Amino acid sequence: MLLDIGLVLLGIALSGVVFYFAMQSRRQIEAVEAQAAAGDAQRIVDEAKSRSELLIKEAELKAKDLMVGARADAERELRERRRELTALEGKLQAREETFEKRQEAFERREVELNRRDQTVRNREKAIGDKEAEHQALIDEARGRLEAVAGLTREEAKRTLIEEMVGQARHESARHIRVVEEEAREEADRRAKRIISIAIERLAGEFVAERTVSVIALPTDEMKGRIIGREGRNIRAIEAATGVDIIIDDTPEAVVISCHNPIRREIARVALERLISDGRIHPGRIEEVVRKAEQDVEESIKEAGQRALIEVGVHGVHPELTKLLGMLKYRYSYAQNVLMHSIEAAFICGAMAAELGLNEKQARRAALLHDIGKALTHEVEGSHALIGGELARKYGESAKIVNAIAAHHEEVKAETILAPLVDAADALSGARPGARREVLESYVKRLEDLETIAKSFKGVDKCFAVQAGREMRVIVEPNQVSDEDATMLARDVARKIETDMTYPGQIRVTVIRETRATELAK
Repeated sequence: MLLDIGLVLLGIALSGVVFYFAMQSRRQIEAVEAQAAAGDAQRIVDEAKSRSELLIKEAELKAKDLMVGARADAERELRERRRELTALEGKLQAREETFEKRQEAFERREVELNRRDQTVRNREKAIGDKEAEHQALIDEARGRLEAVAGLTREEAKRTLIEEMVGQARHESARHIRVVEEEAREEADRRAKRIISIAIERLAGEFVAERTVSVIALPTDEMKGRIIGREGRNIRAIEAATGVDIIIDDTPEAVVISCHNPIRREIARVALERLISDGRIHPGRIEEVVRKAEQDVEESIKEAGQRALIEVGVHGVHPELTKLLGMLKYRYSYAQNVLMHSIEAAFICGAMAAELGLNEKQARRAALLHDIGKALTHEVEGSHALIGGELARKYGESAKIVNAIAAHHEEVKAETILAPLVDAADALSGARPGARREVLESYVKRLEDLETIAKSFKGVDKCFAVQAGREMRVIVEPNQVSDEDATMLARDVARKIETDMTYPGQIRVTVIRETRATELAK
């Protein structure tokens, strides 16, 4: 036990000795390290001092260099400013010398102007004295002239003015005639141009409507039979009738196209018979076409004879009767020409009866007035002249021939019958509903008429009546006198003739009304 305690105590003592020596060695080491650190610090401080001294010296050198450079720049700028100032002084001195020279010139000019001003004043005074002298002489001469002529100054002036007004009126009348002639020529030229443009625009639509006939087919299979093997049937039909057969995608229909309405009618009749018969081949086609020609010719003759009987005209040559019947297949503005001729015949007969003329002769002339239209497809020229030649050829009297040829004023009217036929033709064609007119163009024509009338000064209201055959213009009575109303009607009519194209005639009526109202109490 004691041994153990001794060992413990010995161990503790040895541990204390070891700890002591360890502490001593550590202190020695720390002292050595402290000395080394103090030496390093002293060395760093010394190095910092030397480096700072070097930096200070370098800064002083740079500052000196900058001061030297700034001083050199300042001296250079100063030299440049001195040079500029020297140049400016030279310019100012030169300009001052120039100003002095100009001032001297201005002074000399002022002296010269004062001298000239005085001269001008002297001349003006002399001129004034001379004008007074001349005015006195003029007054004296005027007095002598008035004494010799026996007229005062105002009377002479009035006489001269009246003479000048008369000359001006004469010149204006002459110019008016020249202008009217030029306007008439210009209107004729423009009218022809407008008509040609209208024909150009409407030709396609007119041809499409008036040169074709449509044949209904029972089935689309019939188209193949009409065409035939390798097209021989359709070629045979076209060769026999002189028309064009158009077969397209339109279901159950074929189109016959030809400008000659008689040929088109023959082709229509023949084709309808071939379709109903069913036997379609070249031999049968020729036979049916010949039969159709005979039937159409009989129909034409019958139509001509029926028209003669209806109007009450007899003794007409058979060829004229045939030509008259051919008008059954002719249309003008969608109006059947044969029906138009019959209507014109009755109108012309009624007018002739009222005037105490030969009614039958008037009906005969009006019935035959468009006979030339039957041959306009074959003969060149106006239908009126063609009709006159036909009437002369087939034994009609000279009055009838002249009435037919002159109903469009292409030849001079020799009897009263010609203007009657012309009037009957216009009345029949101008009757509302007689000739088809597109609604839009009809409304546009009425609007154009009213616009033309409203363009004149003093017009209050205007109305297009009688399907555009008459213009009624109502004017302000305080702006338009009775004489001006006559001139206004003439001017409106001339402007309508110049600016518009229309069938027949348009009457312009100017209405000027003044009302005075008072109450009786």
